[in-house]
Amino acid sequence: MEEFQIKRLGHLGEGIADGPVYAPLTLPGETITATRNGDKLTDIRIVTPSADRVKPPCRHFKSCGGCLLQHASDSFVEKWKVNVVETALKAQEIDTNIAQIETSPVNSRRRATLSVRRTKKGASSGFHARGSDVIVEIPDCKLLDPLVLAGREVAEDIAIGCGSRKGELSVTITKSLNGLDIHVSGGKPIDGQLRIDLSAMIAKHNLARLAWDDEVIAEAHPAYQQFGNARVVPPAGAFLQATQEGEASLLKLIQNAVGNAKSIADMFAGSGTFTLPMAELGEIRAFENDPDMIEALDKGWRLAKGLKKISAEVRDLFRNPLMPEDMLKFDAVVLDPPRAGARAQVEQLAASSVPVVAFVSCNPVTFARDAKMLIDGGYSIGDVHVVDQFRWSPHIEVFAKFEKHAG
Repeated sequence: MEEFQIKRLGHLGEGIADGPVYAPLTLPGETITATRNGDKLTDIRIVTPSADRVKPPCRHFKSCGGCLLQHASDSFVEKWKVNVVETALKAQEIDTNIAQIETSPVNSRRRATLSVRRTKKGASSGFHARGSDVIVEIPDCKLLDPLVLAGREVAEDIAIGCGSRKGELSVTITKSLNGLDIHVSGGKPIDGQLRIDLSAMIAKHNLARLAWDDEVIAEAHPAYQQFGNARVVPPAGAFLQATQEGEASLLKLIQNAVGNAKSIADMFAGSGTFTLPMAELGEIRAFENDPDMIEALDKGWRLAKGLKKISAEVRDLFRNPLMPEDMLKFDAVVLDPPRAGARAQVEQLAASSVPVVAFVSCNPVTFARDAKMLIDGGYSIGDVHVVDQFRWSPHIEVFAKFEKHAG
């Protein structure tokens, strides 16, 4: 055993001592003893704890790999996440104000993907232990919405009736307005008997929808999500903001940024999370690479009342970005790309005359890279807002408004 001083946290939330060597579940300023295995520390014992160390609120924390930062105070985690964003911006020589972080409450995650395995006595469902394929059951999880957590019973029932003891299922449980929306992947190929068995699960558990890989087995009730005045049924397993609170925070920031814009482009629009609420005030052109998402968005718009025109288009903005001349009529652009960022599209945005860009990102590093391109293209950046939908995890979402002034 050796003694180590933890100097800082890495981007995955692990403590880092000189070497560097990595010690999970430790905090800066702590003295620990541990066994060195390459650049990893094991058999960790805390000698001098940090003042920011707290008792984890969830009894599953030490064994479950779903959360990584419950051993740190909320104030410490907030400061650390803000610092991660500041560091990413400074690496691109961007100097701007970081607004106060907004963190989603306990038990607010409306979606989770559980690992589920059939066992001799029934089934086991939960998250993998850290660095392991062992499933840790989470009956008292403090992260998930109670309805999503109750979906463990559904997941285990599916594994018992439709899974095999040789394989592991991934079961995505989403809270919808009409109950649970279940998407299963990693199972055996679908056949007639499996369809019958899965259909029985719909009635037994009063599910809104059940999908097996790419096939929707049955939809007893529309698996609606509410986006502004519109109700949308996203494709099974499609992207959804992690919490309703986080989604509302981001939407408010976007609406404040675009203001009274009459013509707006929503890039990487998904199923219309931001498109549909914005259409209450202005006309929208929505771009998304997934045709099923575009179809869901368009149907939601057509069935809603009181919305301005939405033109929804299937377009791969990585390979086929909008060019500056394509954006001449837009008063504002909303940008919410995946973690890889939107380099190709941002290059064209930077050369455009669009007055306002409302930029949402789930990756501070690619956000800072893309923000630098906009700034070099003549945009000014406003306050950067940190929205934490992923409580007790290293994941971070950011938002900023960019303005290009005439002349």
